[in-house]
Formats: sequence, structure tokens, C-alpha cells
Amino acid sequence: MTAITVTDRPDDQRFEAADADGTVLGVAAYERRPGVVVFTHTEVDPEHEGHGVGSTLVREALDAVRAAGDRIDPQCRFVRAFVAEHPDYADLVADDAR
Repeated sequence: MTAITVTDRPDDQRFEAADADGTVLGVAAYERRPGVVVFTHTEVDPEHEGHGVGSTLVREALDAVRAAGDRIDPQCRFVRAFVAEHPDYADLVADDAR
């Protein structure tokens, strides 16, 4: 698998997963509310689906949210499924998003 770097792009309201050349392979769009990051949509370039890009993107985005002391509202079905499959992230889900 290609090395992936995940970067928060707050001006664009999204996390981006890029390869070593800087090519964006996937994005996790969000909206911010006070103390909560609302994940609205996750998309991976079709050529890179099934190679762990989406999981790496969401894992690192959730780790960044945790490090900032915020919670999440996983409106995006991919993020919701990721949290369901990785219960160690369940504590990030905001109470009003359950």
C-alpha cells in the first residue's frame, strides 16, 4: 500500500488523504459546531477503493478530533460504519448524535 498522509484542511472543511506525490486519494468532509465535528461525507478515488485509504483517512481524522478534545457527529455512513467496527472510537460520538 502507498504511504498516505492525512491533513486537515479547515478552510475547505475536510480532511484529505494524499499519497507521497501529494495526489489527493480521498476526502472526509465535515462541518464544525462548538466542540463537535460533523462528518458529512467521505469519498475515495475509485482507483484506490479497497486499499485502506478510507480507513486510514477516517482513523487519522478521528485521532485528530480526539487530540483536539472534540466529539463527532458521524452523519456520513462510512464514518458511522467505521466507528461501529472500531468501538475504541465510540466515546467520540457526541451524546446528541447517538
